Amino acid sequence: MKRLLSAAAALALLSGAAVAQTTVTTTGTVGDTVEIAPEQRTVIKKYVTEQRAKPVRLKERVTVGSTVPTDVDFQPLPSTIVADNPRLKGYSYFSSDGGTYIVDPGSRRVITTID
Repeated sequence: MKRLLSAAAALALLSGAAVAQTTVTTTGTVGDTVEIAPEQRTVIKKYVTEQRAKPVRLKERVTVGSTVPTDVDFQPLPSTIVADNPRLKGYSYFSSDGGTYIVDPGSRRVITTID
């Protein structure tokens, strides 16, 4: 019986991990969350690659929640991406050698990275 309960608990944990991989929830402004599905991440990455924006060179490491220096220029997310995920309205992006970052242009905070 204990083995059956252990197996059921392990299965529940594994299925929860699989669900967690399908959508990424990130924090934007205080109390605001933005969910970006893997398919949307792929679309954003493709868009950024096609735009051929020159990557920004940063002196410090950028992480989710960090503030981007004022000398970094942002590009608005296109309406096609915002139409698929209205929670991204008002956010911008920039690219660096470390990846693509979605930012809140008002606070200059990174809300998520796009690998």
